Amino acid sequence: MAAKKAEQALVDQWRDILALHARTQCELDRALGGHGLCASDFEVLDVLSESAPDGSCVSYRVQEIAERVHLSQSALSRLIARLEKDGLVERGMCPEDRRGVRVALTAKGRALHDELRPVQRAVLTRMLAG
Repeated sequence: MAAKKAEQALVDQWRDILALHARTQCELDRALGGHGLCASDFEVLDVLSESAPDGSCVSYRVQEIAERVHLSQSALSRLIARLEKDGLVERGMCPEDRRGVRVALTAKGRALHDELRPVQRAVLTRMLAG
């Protein structure tokens, strides 16, 4: 009986996490939608906004971004293509591996990220604060 209760508590906790994630995603999509972005778009901009220790722009391989934003490589490639079309990111060949592609923020992408970062962080604070 105790094992069954423990198992149900674990399942309930998992479902609570999923529900919180879904509600937070919806709130982020709503808050960012007026600027033409969804939560996943912003996550990519957020990852790309990280600077090198010397303050220079950082570019990431698509695989590295995929690991951090939890999207499949094909979904991420479509998202990056859309962001590139909007002038928010640029793609270039990877010098270490000519088959690879590196992605970096453009000035327009950095400005939009800087504008929306407080909006995204406010939603996270509201939804996830204790």
